[in-house]
Amino acid sequence: MEFILNKESEFALDVQSGLSAPNKYLSSKYFYDHRGDMLFQQIMQLPEYYLTRTEFSILNHFHPSILSPILDLSQSFNLVEMGAGDGLKTKILIEYLQAQNADYTYYPIDISGNALSHLKESLENKFDGIQIRPIENVYRKALKEKLWNNDRPTLLLFLGANIGNFVLEEAKEILQLLGKALSIGDYALIGFDLKKDPELILGAYDDSQGVTRDFNLNVLNRINKELGGNFDLSKFKHWPVYNPVSGECRSYLVSLTDQEVQLEALAETFHFKKAEAIHTEVSKKYDKDELSTLAEESGFEILNNFQDDHEFFTDSLWRKR
Repeated sequence: MEFILNKESEFALDVQSGLSAPNKYLSSKYFYDHRGDMLFQQIMQLPEYYLTRTEFSILNHFHPSILSPILDLSQSFNLVEMGAGDGLKTKILIEYLQAQNADYTYYPIDISGNALSHLKESLENKFDGIQIRPIENVYRKALKEKLWNNDRPTLLLFLGANIGNFVLEEAKEILQLLGKALSIGDYALIGFDLKKDPELILGAYDDSQGVTRDFNLNVLNRINKELGGNFDLSKFKHWPVYNPVSGECRSYLVSLTDQEVQLEALAETFHFKKAEAIHTEVSKKYDKDELSTLAEESGFEILNNFQDDHEFFTDSLWRKR
């Protein structure tokens, strides 16, 4: 079988690097092909996955207060969103902006072109005259390129606890890039999942229906399809763990046997020992002291922490200093 994908592609190089490391890893950004997108839509509907419905309730309740600082400027502005996905929660904000006859352009950023295509179509069908310019890119590159850089004020959205998909040092780097991408007086609304009952947190990444398991295993399925791999998914076990001290929930794919996997596009064979793990995902939970430190170090001041009644989650509104 012949594969079009070049072994020098970013995906191929990242897979080669991750599976060659002493402690194997694969980036969670590669979960999101067409099947991965569908699985994540299912995850957001799961009873154990409190994050989406909790943030949805925050935005539904507080959207006038969240949007008032940018609307009070009484001028056209940019609405930029990192990791836009299907835009389910963002539509709450957009609907309010439309009702206020706000003059803005929406720049959704996502690694998934499929998700962006569906989002653009759904928004244009729902809102007449909406200005939307999708950006298919990863966070770091998008923040450096700043395709929305037009001297208008900006409200940047980073919802869904997406910042939690980075370990603390990486999160600091992303937020500092975010600070450099914005101008003084610009705003950022960032979703943070908060530290809470460890059992509740772990359940969100180990649901009873096994959808999160399939979501993690999908990265192996994608390697099989795009790099000519022969991973046998039944020989790997999805295993999430939560550390209440660091606030990190980490997911692994653990090899159930000694095995070798060939990747035709790379012309390489990778050996897995029994019980050897591939780290696939991190989801860090924060406390409010950490938020204050992050904002300060990134050049922001916190205007408000909008949170639900149970204090599970916060959408933190920051202003660039």
